Amino acid sequence: MSQVLFITHPDVIIVPTVSVPEWRLSTAGLARMRVFAGQPRLRSVGSIWSSAERKAQDGARVLATALGLPWQVRPELGENDRSSTGYLPREVFERMADAFFAQPDISVRGWERAVDAQERIIAAVGAVIAATSQSGDIAIVSHGAVGALLLGHLSGRSIDRSLDQPAGNGGNFFAFDRETWRLGHGWRPIDPDHAAGP
Repeated sequence: MSQVLFITHPDVIIVPTVSVPEWRLSTAGLARMRVFAGQPRLRSVGSIWSSAERKAQDGARVLATALGLPWQVRPELGENDRSSTGYLPREVFERMADAFFAQPDISVRGWERAVDAQERIIAAVGAVIAATSQSGDIAIVSHGAVGALLLGHLSGRSIDRSLDQPAGNGGNFFAFDRETWRLGHGWRPIDPDHAAGP
């Protein structure tokens, strides 16, 4: 049976003066995606999708080039909307992320509510599956927080930050069945030999 691989973009170039959705993958992030693209399990991918954010598109482009496939963009696959605050220093961001998951029914400082982001990402993934006529696995390049929300849905668990991808610089994935949505496995690194950053 074919699967959906939900992949989070790896390392980005952080530019506080640039809108977060416009951040690009760093050299390290691009290299990590190339390692992932070369793994045998990616040979069964028949279609590639990404959010509209630049870093996700950068990751999808690497996969598309390596696999000789086009990729499609679906904006609803984007990260939780944090435009009300924009860039935040890491320590402040981590506290905000904790609050986002801990109070899913509340908009923390104007951020999209976790319950709304979860509903959106579930619907977006469902739409991707419905719109994909190609056989084989579906690769979706997206983001960490919405990935955690989707993972909670797939595993039948409440919204909680314990479902977030491992700490580091992103670049993780999980897999679930394309037909039944049964979870195949939880978070795994796109490149197992990579040493996670802070």
